[in-house]
Amino acid sequence: MMPKMASTYLSLSYHLVFGTKNREPMIDAQWRVRLHEYLGGTVHGLGGIPTEIGGIADHVHILVNLKATHVLADVVRELKKASSIWIHHEIGTRSFAWQEGYAAFTISATSSEAVRQYIRKQEEHHRKRSYREEVQEMLTKAGVAFEPRYLE
Repeated sequence: MMPKMASTYLSLSYHLVFGTKNREPMIDAQWRVRLHEYLGGTVHGLGGIPTEIGGIADHVHILVNLKATHVLADVVRELKKASSIWIHHEIGTRSFAWQEGYAAFTISATSSEAVRQYIRKQEEHHRKRSYREEVQEMLTKAGVAFEPRYLE
């Protein structure tokens, strides 16, 4: 008789990407790190593990480990909602808003470090290409069908 598995073991890592409304460069470098820390704290509060958070003035990247009980859309919605409220109150930018959608990609444990490095080098990446070009390339590499007009 085979022994029963004592627990459930998962490796559920996601690379989340979402931008500011209309891709406006609203995330100021003076408080960007604080925003990333706040997003990490929000992920913790939701029961996830933030592995890496980065981005530039018009978008963020979050590498996060979630539980099987998490609903990805709910996690992203809460991240956007909580961080928008934080920006309105703590930073005083009442006009701040996130875009409606987001991109999410599953990440294997063996790819995790490469994604972390990618997120850390956002400033460097965006000297050469726009947020739109970056997301389009990510979607294409992942085999995700998309309408280019929705990337505007």
